[in-house]
Amino acid sequence: MPAPKVGSLASVSSKWNRRASSAGPELEEGLRNPRTPWAQAANAAKASWAAGAQAAIQRDAFAKGVNAAGDARWQQKSLEKGPSRFAQGVAVSQPDFEKAWAPYRDAIERVDLPPRGPRGSEQNFARVAPIGKALAALKRR
Repeated sequence: MPAPKVGSLASVSSKWNRRASSAGPELEEGLRNPRTPWAQAANAAKASWAAGAQAAIQRDAFAKGVNAAGDARWQQKSLEKGPSRFAQGVAVSQPDFEKAWAPYRDAIERVDLPPRGPRGSEQNFARVAPIGKALAALKRR
Protein backbone atom coordinates (compact mmCIF):
# COMPACT_ATOMS: atom_id res chain seq x y z
CA MET A 1 0.00 0.00 0.00
CA PRO A 2 1.49 3.39 -0.94
CA ALA A 3 2.29 5.90 1.79
CA PRO A 4 -0.23 8.72 2.16
CA LYS A 5 0.64 12.05 0.56
CA VAL A 6 1.31 14.67 3.22
CA GLY A 7 1.95 18.35 2.66
CA SER A 8 5.44 19.71 3.21
CA LEU A 9 6.42 20.74 6.71
CA ALA A 10 6.63 24.38 5.59
CA SER A 11 3.16 24.38 3.97
CA VAL A 12 1.50 22.61 6.91
CA SER A 13 3.09 24.91 9.49
CA SER A 14 2.26 27.99 7.43
CA LYS A 15 -1.38 26.88 7.13
CA TRP A 16 -1.51 26.18 10.88
CA ASN A 17 -0.14 29.65 11.60
CA ARG A 18 -2.67 31.39 9.30
CA ARG A 19 -5.65 29.45 10.59
CA ALA A 20 -4.72 29.50 14.29
CA SER A 21 -3.83 33.21 14.21
CA SER A 22 -7.32 34.08 13.00
CA ALA A 23 -9.19 31.79 15.41
CA GLY A 24 -9.61 34.34 18.22
CA PRO A 25 -13.37 34.79 17.67
CA GLU A 26 -13.92 31.01 17.70
CA LEU A 27 -11.89 30.74 20.90
CA GLU A 28 -13.95 33.46 22.54
CA GLU A 29 -17.20 31.81 21.43
CA GLY A 30 -16.08 28.47 22.88
CA LEU A 31 -15.05 30.09 26.14
CA ARG A 32 -18.36 31.88 26.49
CA ASN A 33 -20.43 28.83 25.53
CA PRO A 34 -18.63 25.62 26.49
CA ARG A 35 -20.27 22.28 25.64
CA THR A 36 -19.68 21.22 29.24
CA PRO A 37 -18.99 23.64 32.12
CA TRP A 38 -15.27 23.74 32.88
CA ALA A 39 -15.55 22.73 36.57
CA GLN A 40 -17.85 19.83 35.74
CA ALA A 41 -15.51 18.53 33.03
CA ALA A 42 -12.43 19.02 35.22
CA ASN A 43 -14.01 17.17 38.14
CA ALA A 44 -15.11 14.34 35.84
CA ALA A 45 -11.51 13.98 34.67
CA LYS A 46 -10.07 13.65 38.19
CA ALA A 47 -9.24 9.92 37.89
CA SER A 48 -7.81 10.34 34.40
CA TRP A 49 -5.65 13.24 35.59
CA ALA A 50 -4.34 11.19 38.52
CA ALA A 51 -3.57 8.21 36.27
CA GLY A 52 -1.82 10.44 33.74
CA ALA A 53 0.17 12.20 36.45
CA GLN A 54 1.31 8.87 37.91
CA ALA A 55 2.28 7.61 34.44
CA ALA A 56 4.26 10.81 33.83
CA ILE A 57 6.01 10.40 37.19
CA GLN A 58 6.89 6.79 36.37
CA ARG A 59 8.51 7.74 33.07
CA ASP A 60 10.15 10.88 34.55
CA ALA A 61 8.41 13.00 31.91
CA PHE A 62 8.83 16.31 33.74
CA ALA A 63 12.62 16.13 33.95
CA LYS A 64 12.88 14.74 30.43
CA GLY A 65 10.78 17.62 29.09
CA VAL A 66 12.80 20.22 30.97
CA ASN A 67 16.05 18.73 29.72
CA ALA A 68 14.78 18.44 26.15
CA ALA A 69 13.72 22.10 26.09
CA GLY A 70 16.80 23.41 27.88
CA ASP A 71 17.54 26.81 29.34
CA ALA A 72 18.04 28.55 25.99
CA ARG A 73 14.58 27.60 24.68
CA TRP A 74 12.89 28.46 27.97
CA GLN A 75 14.57 31.86 28.03
CA GLN A 76 13.94 32.63 24.35
CA LYS A 77 10.24 31.72 24.49
CA SER A 78 9.75 33.54 27.80
CA LEU A 79 11.35 36.70 26.45
CA GLU A 80 9.33 36.51 23.21
CA LYS A 81 5.97 36.13 24.98
CA GLY A 82 6.23 37.22 28.59
CA PRO A 83 7.10 40.91 28.76
CA SER A 84 4.42 41.98 26.28
CA ARG A 85 1.71 39.97 28.08
CA PHE A 86 2.75 40.57 31.67
CA ALA A 87 1.22 44.00 32.32
CA GLN A 88 -2.12 43.00 30.81
CA GLY A 89 -2.19 39.81 32.88
CA VAL A 90 -1.43 41.73 36.06
CA ALA A 91 -4.09 44.34 35.30
CA VAL A 92 -6.88 41.83 34.72
CA SER A 93 -5.81 39.82 37.78
CA GLN A 94 -5.90 42.65 40.33
CA PRO A 95 -9.39 41.77 41.67
CA ASP A 96 -8.34 38.12 42.06
CA PHE A 97 -5.15 39.20 43.84
CA GLU A 98 -7.11 41.38 46.26
CA LYS A 99 -9.57 38.59 47.03
CA ALA A 100 -6.80 36.02 47.60
CA TRP A 101 -4.52 38.36 49.61
CA ALA A 102 -7.21 39.90 51.86
CA PRO A 103 -7.48 37.02 54.40
CA TYR A 104 -3.68 36.88 54.78
CA ARG A 105 -3.37 40.63 55.12
CA ASP A 106 -6.08 40.61 57.77
CA ALA A 107 -4.42 37.71 59.64
CA ILE A 108 -1.09 39.58 59.71
CA GLU A 109 -2.80 42.73 60.90
CA ARG A 110 -4.37 40.85 63.85
CA VAL A 111 -1.03 39.44 65.09
CA ASP A 112 0.17 40.88 68.39
CA LEU A 113 3.94 41.21 67.90
CA PRO A 114 6.41 41.15 70.76
CA PRO A 115 8.52 44.30 71.18
CA ARG A 116 11.53 44.95 68.96
CA GLY A 117 15.01 44.29 70.20
CA PRO A 118 18.43 45.47 69.05
CA ARG A 119 19.31 44.93 65.38
CA GLY A 120 20.05 41.26 64.67
CA SER A 121 18.81 40.06 68.05
CA GLU A 122 16.94 36.80 68.64
CA GLN A 123 14.14 38.94 70.01
CA ASN A 124 13.64 40.40 66.51
CA PHE A 125 13.73 36.98 64.85
CA ALA A 126 11.10 35.84 67.35
CA ARG A 127 8.76 38.54 65.98
CA VAL A 128 8.44 36.52 62.75
CA ALA A 129 7.12 33.37 64.48
CA PRO A 130 3.66 34.72 65.39
CA ILE A 131 3.14 35.86 61.79
CA GLY A 132 4.25 32.48 60.43
CA LYS A 133 1.94 30.66 62.84
CA ALA A 134 -1.04 32.86 61.96
CA LEU A 135 -0.48 32.38 58.21
CA ALA A 136 0.00 28.61 58.56
CA ALA A 137 -3.20 28.32 60.59
CA LEU A 138 -5.10 30.30 57.97
CA LYS A 139 -3.72 28.15 55.14
CA ARG A 140 -4.80 24.93 56.93
CA ARG A 141 -8.40 26.20 57.27
